[in-house]
Amino acid sequence: MDAPQTGRSVRRKEGRAKLTGQALYVDDVAPAGVLHGVTVRSPIARGVVTGIHFDPAIDWDEFTIVTAADIPGVNRVKLIVDDQPYLASDVVNHAEEPVVLVAHADRARAEDARRRIRIDVDPRPPVFTIDEALAKREVIWGEDNVFKRYRVSKGDVERALGLAAIVVEGEYETGAQEQLYIEPNGMLAVADPEHGITVWGSMQCPYYIHAALARLFAVPEERVRVVQMETGGGFGGKEEYPSMLAGHAALLAWKSKRPVKMIYGRAEDMVATTKRHPSRTRHRTAIDREGRLLAMDIDFVIDGGAYCTLSPVVLSRGTIHAAGPYSCPNVRVSARAVATSVPPHGAFRGFGAPQSIFALERQMDRVAAAAGLSPEEFRRRNFIRPGETLAVGQTIKEPVNMPALLDRALAMSSYRAKRERFTRENGRGGPARKGIGFATFMHGAGFTGSGEVHLRSIVSVDVSREGNVRVLAASTEIGQGTNTIFSQIAADALGIDPDDIEIVRPDTSEVPNSGPTVASRTCMVVGKLVETAALSIRHTLVDSGYLGAVYDREHFFAACERYVDAFGRLRASSQYEPPSGLTWDDEQYVGDAYGTYAWAAYVAEVTVDLTTWTTRVDDFVAVQEVGRVINPTLAAGQIEGGVAQGIGWALYEDVVWREGRMLNAQMTNYIMPASMDLPDIRVYFEEVPYPNGPGGAKGIGELPMDGAAPAIVNAVAQATGANLTRLPLTPERLMAAMEMSVA
Repeated sequence: MDAPQTGRSVRRKEGRAKLTGQALYVDDVAPAGVLHGVTVRSPIARGVVTGIHFDPAIDWDEFTIVTAADIPGVNRVKLIVDDQPYLASDVVNHAEEPVVLVAHADRARAEDARRRIRIDVDPRPPVFTIDEALAKREVIWGEDNVFKRYRVSKGDVERALGLAAIVVEGEYETGAQEQLYIEPNGMLAVADPEHGITVWGSMQCPYYIHAALARLFAVPEERVRVVQMETGGGFGGKEEYPSMLAGHAALLAWKSKRPVKMIYGRAEDMVATTKRHPSRTRHRTAIDREGRLLAMDIDFVIDGGAYCTLSPVVLSRGTIHAAGPYSCPNVRVSARAVATSVPPHGAFRGFGAPQSIFALERQMDRVAAAAGLSPEEFRRRNFIRPGETLAVGQTIKEPVNMPALLDRALAMSSYRAKRERFTRENGRGGPARKGIGFATFMHGAGFTGSGEVHLRSIVSVDVSREGNVRVLAASTEIGQGTNTIFSQIAADALGIDPDDIEIVRPDTSEVPNSGPTVASRTCMVVGKLVETAALSIRHTLVDSGYLGAVYDREHFFAACERYVDAFGRLRASSQYEPPSGLTWDDEQYVGDAYGTYAWAAYVAEVTVDLTTWTTRVDDFVAVQEVGRVINPTLAAGQIEGGVAQGIGWALYEDVVWREGRMLNAQMTNYIMPASMDLPDIRVYFEEVPYPNGPGGAKGIGELPMDGAAPAIVNAVAQATGANLTRLPLTPERLMAAMEMSVA
């Protein structure tokens, strides 16, 4: 057999096609007779639709026009609660809500027509903030504006608070964040009652769209086909929203009986699609005189926007991670996702955990100060260890060593020497101040609790007579390296080369449902299914006598030929089965929330300009334990990219709202870090193989989004002495915080 393929930085599977321009994105495809679709949206945040007016100067017979009245099935996007209409009819619940669809063969004329349609709306009182939603003076969703509640309880929090030597309270806020993927949302559809519906597009989760379209058109699922095109990034922003856009394109195609393409411009993509949930977190933390945690009382609220979408599962992950990698005997987390009159918020890398972890890690620095301990010593006294239990009652069974991760991160960053030096230099005054801070955290890999069991994901591996191996899964390549790592995993299992492996394009007419490309599950969960199915192929060839225990590629190809000649087909499938010993109670919200966690310690060094109040990150160290690394270059890229997004969320990316509309929906005024704004990001992996992952791998993609912001803000707090509680930490907010600290 060849040398192992996992653990090596093999070339990206799709790299050559992307570099040469051979890779096709949805806007590269233009079938004959294609129409271009556009969306006419609500002009205000909330109200009753009283009329739709079409400019009489336009010959509307040239256009295909779709309203809610044209929908053949259920006018609700299928997801969790199914409350969001594809097209509003009687009421609108957020600005930019879709009301009318228009298509024309000339894209420019379609755009012009969009501006010639007026939606009349009788305004109703909107709700724009978490506090307004909780006050319930205006109820805009359900009975109390609450999409979902969770409560985690361990021990007796009230008693511990009453007996504590020190209690520290804090309130923290985070804002929305735009995913800002390189390629905006886009879909191409053909649809008619005779042949069914087919869509091609930019997406993360083909089977989400598949189920949604079947319900929208009231057709059997076998009459719906969804094909992923090359996808220029997602970060969660192409998890649920593509179901909406695919429905719109398909509705226009259904009515026109012609192909319809809908490609969002950047501004429309930013104002209309989902973003990271804003949040507010309140902490009460009790410690004893030695600085050990006695109780955590956490109130965690996220802003879900106008419709439920994925808010319950975003809230779930944020809730479970709210108490962090710490051992505390008494914990209470009260969590809610609330409705507001803005476009729905949805999936974004980290999925609720970055919000609650930011609040926790800022609070931990403040509690350490109250205890008279350094931030690192306080963490050491309270880190979770094997055999201890997390807030949800999960006993840690893996070999966790958070002190060692922290030691590595502090040593790589020269943390102690720099902290002492910066404190001395800052005391001398000057135009700038330097700071260094860190965050310690963990992130659960895969779906929460029983989620993976309910998905029952399936992967197949098919081998031809010539030995061509095809991996069939619905997991999508969106830039993170899915195709490459799947080829490495399958190659290792079969004893061949990654170049011998074809990863079949996700197409619901051909690939089984391996679940969505989310939740740090692609490598660990689906990759394990790839490994299992490929090993089944290998065992079949060995057990049949066509392949020996030791072989090379040529022997493998010969064995495939002999087997297929004898039996006609060589194919194996693998369906998810949970690791033994895991239990989870969905009702009580206790048990094994995740099969495993990735663990990390991140350190940021910053400079604060006291004239402009701008903050620059000068150096960043990211140390994490993620099981075994499948592809070191891709893994490091995931960490670097996640940290870069975290820097943007921490310092730059401020979504500006006015009356429920995003005002800065351009890349000229939605400020994100460019390459010149980023430091060297030094990445180190501690490898502790996870027995239930392929080759020992865990999930990695979401982890780096969690730690950058709290590490940076802790560093700025060390530099300035200000009490910093809100993201993003723009110059205006930092200046205001400094003025408050002086007052």
